[in-house]
Amino acid sequence: MPIDAVSAVTTSFQSTEAARSPKQAMDGDMFMHLLVTQLQNQDPSSPMDTNEMMAQTTQLAMMEKLNEMSSLTEENFFLQMRTSAAALIGREVTYTGADGEPATGTVSSVSFAQPVPQVTISGKEVALDLISGVTAPTAPAPQTN
Repeated sequence: MPIDAVSAVTTSFQSTEAARSPKQAMDGDMFMHLLVTQLQNQDPSSPMDTNEMMAQTTQLAMMEKLNEMSSLTEENFFLQMRTSAAALIGREVTYTGADGEPATGTVSSVSFAQPVPQVTISGKEVALDLISGVTAPTAPAPQTN
């Protein structure tokens, strides 16, 4: 009977640990937590230098701005993909088909439902990143009477 109780405790402990995943990226909360912990545990006879604390606070602000810039850059990239996909409507494109061979067709519509825009070419949805070439539409020949 005691063996069962020990195995049950071990199993529940293991499942709790497996569900918990460590934080992989440093963010402002983690940085602030470290700074507060450092201040709480400092030696009273030798307190933290104010210049050092200002430097750490500046590093926190810089890190937050870099994260913000990274997010804005990613948003800009997705917007550029959407704009590029929309500009392909009515154009003849070359793309890699499902069989791995190049294929050609005219883009009739664009869908933004997935992270990578999907263009419709001859009734098939093709991811924007599979398009390898674009041809300008040819102007109709002028008619002479």
